[in-house]
Amino acid sequence: MDMHQLSLTDISRALAAKEFSASELSSHLLARIKALDPQLNSFISVTEELALSQAKAADARRANGETGALLGAPIAHKDLFCTQGVRTSCGSKMLDNFIAPYNATVVEKLADAGCVTLGKLNMDEFAMGSANESSHYGAVKNPWDLTRVPGGSSGGSAAAVAARLLPAATGTDTGGSIRQPAALTNLTGIKPTYGRVSRWGMIAYASSLDQAGPLARSASDCALLLQAMAGFDPKDSTSVEQPLDDYLAALNLPLKGLRIGLPKEYFAAGLDGRIAAATLAVVEELKKLGATVKDISLPNTQHAIAAYYVIAPAEASSNLSRFDGVRFGYRCENPQNLEDLYKRSRAEGFGDEVKRRILVGAYALSAGYYDAYYLQAQKIRRLIKNDFVAAFQEVDVILSPTTPNPAWKLGEKNNDPVAQYLEDIYTITANLAGIPGLSMPAGFVDGLPVGVQLLAPYFQEGRLLNVAHQYQQVTAWHTQAPTGF
Repeated sequence: MDMHQLSLTDISRALAAKEFSASELSSHLLARIKALDPQLNSFISVTEELALSQAKAADARRANGETGALLGAPIAHKDLFCTQGVRTSCGSKMLDNFIAPYNATVVEKLADAGCVTLGKLNMDEFAMGSANESSHYGAVKNPWDLTRVPGGSSGGSAAAVAARLLPAATGTDTGGSIRQPAALTNLTGIKPTYGRVSRWGMIAYASSLDQAGPLARSASDCALLLQAMAGFDPKDSTSVEQPLDDYLAALNLPLKGLRIGLPKEYFAAGLDGRIAAATLAVVEELKKLGATVKDISLPNTQHAIAAYYVIAPAEASSNLSRFDGVRFGYRCENPQNLEDLYKRSRAEGFGDEVKRRILVGAYALSAGYYDAYYLQAQKIRRLIKNDFVAAFQEVDVILSPTTPNPAWKLGEKNNDPVAQYLEDIYTITANLAGIPGLSMPAGFVDGLPVGVQLLAPYFQEGRLLNVAHQYQQVTAWHTQAPTGF
């Protein structure tokens, strides 16, 4: 079997057994990226020198008797994690020239665990989008069909892992940006509980919603990465001081007695019937493994999109105010005065989708509208959270489709932002409530992958990974690779 076909779990085992070295593996994958990524456009920067030096260091650590599950394992980071000495662009012209002076906590933790960084992955500009078409560096293509989107905003991460350019990658999820691309590219991706993974050094989109997590081929791969990524960080004021579970140990627990809730609001109009059928087929498999199923209601789901698209742009407009052409990032040529410097630097540095969200956010926060929009949205957010708290008194996990449709054609929804926003309808409630969510492969519709989403109570990432892993022991969807990769 070629090295690039191995999962992260297989690689961890093979490196421990000295079947190949980290240096050999990294060189093989770097050559593959060079050969295949021009079709996909999944990388913004390939860090060949850094990767080879980290791989060499990992080999030396192993030679000295060190054993770490991720020692020498190759990954890449979504290009909004600050990476010391490496361009960190956030997919924007605004930060095209920004070389990060320090490492984000996630980058630091994975480097300490011995991970080898192959590069920085393409993304929607400032993580704003559901298709990875708003990047300054061009759209990312879905390896399952190069005429279609891979989902967003972590589309580069998803496309690179799905195309076997690397076994796993980091992503971020503000309204579904790990789970939705995972579903559209046949991967497993998990958004942890808000505060479980440090946000320090992760360039913010919407600070009360953003959360980092892994994208990989299986639940066991995600567990390996999350174990290293998660944990309290004193540098991040939103980080939660709570002991970490052993995610790998949780994988093998039996599902007997697991109570699954099916929310009726997630199976209503707008859902592709074939995705509904695939979702119910997953439920049948989980029943065979000992789970029981119950219909539940999350009545405030209908307000989620509206609330999210007030709160997220409001926070974005505030977070992006720092990009003014003065301190770092893009600066316009020959400004006439300070006002001209601000206006032109922002007008020239930001793309359309980012400008759209800044305008919406600034409007929602303005004096006359704050109570009518922002405050109302925060009240709805609390109601959505209460829906979940009530549901989890009756069930252990909630199961639903991850997306209403399979991957759409590149450019198909560019002139209709609302149609794109509606693709996040099943994922954003988890961000509004702060609960963990996972998407796992659940089959194909017309040759395109579809995913099923699992949601659990706060800090129950282990349970999500356990359910997904047990499902992946009896099915083979997650092992399918796109033709040509």
